[in-house]
Amino acid sequence: QVQLVESGGGLVQAGGSLRLSCAASGRTFSRYALGWFRQAPGQEREFVAAISWIGGSALYADSVKGRFTTSRDNAKNTLYLQMNSLKPEDTAVYYCAARYLIATYHARDYDYWGQGTQVTVSS
Repeated sequence: QVQLVESGGGLVQAGGSLRLSCAASGRTFSRYALGWFRQAPGQEREFVAAISWIGGSALYADSVKGRFTTSRDNAKNTLYLQMNSLKPEDTAVYYCAARYLIATYHARDYDYWGQGTQVTVSS
C-alpha cells in the first residue's frame, strides 16, 4: 500500500513558478514509479510527468517539456514537480500517482492516487 499526499498548489500569475510536493507513505516507496497528472474542469485527466523507481530520465507531456521538471527523493519519500513559466492553460487539479517500478503515460496504469492540489494560473 502507498498513500500519497500532495501539497504546494496555489494561485500564481502567468510566467511564475510553483513547486508541488507529494509525500508518500510505505516502506517500499523506492520501488514505485511516480507520476503527475492534472485535470481541468470539464476535461479528462491528463498525463504531466513521471519518473521510474530508479529515477533517471523522466517522461513529460509535450505541453510541459522545458518548463516542468519532476524529481524524487527516496530518502524523504517525496516526489516533486517544479513548474516554471506557468501559463493559464496549466490551471488544473494536480494529482500524484504511483505504480510498481516503471513509469508510464497512462492514468489507468497507476494504482495509487493522492487527493490532488489546485493550481491556478492567472493571466
